Amino acid sequence: MPLKASPEDQALLLDLQELDTKLQQLAHRIAKLPERDVVDSLAGQRSGLERLRAEQFGAVEDIRLELSRTESDVAVVDARIARDGDRLRTSSSVKDVQALEQELEALARRKSDLEDIELGVMETVEARESALATTASDLTALDEALAAATAARDSALGVLESERTHTAANRQTVASKVPADLLALYEKQRDRYGIGASHLRGGVSGASGVALNSTDMNVVRAAAPDDVLLCPDSNAILVRTSESGL
Repeated sequence: MPLKASPEDQALLLDLQELDTKLQQLAHRIAKLPERDVVDSLAGQRSGLERLRAEQFGAVEDIRLELSRTESDVAVVDARIARDGDRLRTSSSVKDVQALEQELEALARRKSDLEDIELGVMETVEARESALATTASDLTALDEALAAATAARDSALGVLESERTHTAANRQTVASKVPADLLALYEKQRDRYGIGASHLRGGVSGASGVALNSTDMNVVRAAAPDDVLLCPDSNAILVRTSESGL
């Protein structure tokens, strides 16, 4: 037996469909929120900077260790120079004096080489520490930008969520007024085809945007006002009103 529902009850489906369409639009706007993309982009940049900072920190630690080793080598040479100097001053052996003088010359060259290395390492330390400081500064600036973008996203999201909550409440109110069997059919058609109710206005189905042909219009005209009809193009419930052109 064909489903029956008063024209007034069927008209409620247009309000319900309008609210469902709005809920779909809100869900899309929430999912595609531009502010969300900004936050995601900045968060990605921050992750990249964090990795860079970790790499730079490791590089600084490595070069500082190298500097420490070089300084230790210089200290060892200085200690040997001091020791040989003391021995030279107290030695009475010509042979020992010559050997000590040769060793002191070699130690002086070694120290000069080490100091050149030490200077180069110190310059590298300075360069790497400067790069690390720049990255840290960039991270601080990015954190500020990310905080602002997150606040903007949350604010925009809050507005949309509030609107969605309000719309969902209105939808529940309208749905509670629709007879259960009519509502079930509406939900079934909406789940299957994306639209549950279509307004027939001037012979055109709002869901499909297509004018009904003469045969379909004759079927609509012949139907009782409380007959529940389906749109031949969209399969949504075809709601007739004074604007339907019947």
